[in-house]
Amino acid sequence: MKKGVITGVVVIAVLMAAFVWVKNVYNRMVVSEESIEAAWSQVENVYQRRADLIPNLVSTVKGYAAHESETLEGVVAARARATQVTVDPADLTPEALERFNAAQDELSAALGRLLMIQENYPDLKANQNFLELQAQLEGTENRIATERMKFNDAVKYFNTGIRRFPDNIIASMFGFEKKAYFEAREGADAAPVVEF
Repeated sequence: MKKGVITGVVVIAVLMAAFVWVKNVYNRMVVSEESIEAAWSQVENVYQRRADLIPNLVSTVKGYAAHESETLEGVVAARARATQVTVDPADLTPEALERFNAAQDELSAALGRLLMIQENYPDLKANQNFLELQAQLEGTENRIATERMKFNDAVKYFNTGIRRFPDNIIASMFGFEKKAYFEAREGADAAPVVEF
C-alpha cells in the first residue's frame, strides 16, 4: 500500500514538473513572438514617419524646382507604392520581407534623386524648411536602421529559442515556426548611383 502511494506521489510530482516546464517554455515563446511583432510594428512606424515627411519635402522642392516634375512625380509614386506594401507580423516570410524591402528601396532611390536637386538650386540649399526636412529624413533613416536591428535581434532570440533542445519539442508541438530576418538586399553595400 505504501509503495503504491509513494509511486502515485512520484508520478504526480513528475507530471506537475513536466507541466510547469512546458508552460514556462510555451509562455517564453509567446512573449518572444510578441516581441517580434512589436519590433516589426516599430519598423513600420519609422517607415511611415518617412512616408509622412515626403509630401512636405516634395512641396518645398516644388516651389524651387517646378520643372523637375518627373523627379517629384517619381517620389510621390514611389511613396504610394511603398505605403501599399504591408507585411503581416504573423507571417514574416522572406518573400514578404523582400517585397516590403523592394518597395522601400525604390522609395529610397527616388528620395536620393530628389535630394540631389538641391545641387542645381542654390536658394533651395539655403531654405530653412528644406534643411529641416532633410535633417528629419536623415534622422528617420537612422531610426529605420536602428529599428531593423532591434527587429533582427528579436527574431534571433525567437529563432534560437525554438531551435534549442529540448524547447524545440514544445515549439513543434505548438506550431512555432522560424521567422525571417530583415536582410539587406544584394549590392546594398555599394553606394547608390544617383543619375538625372
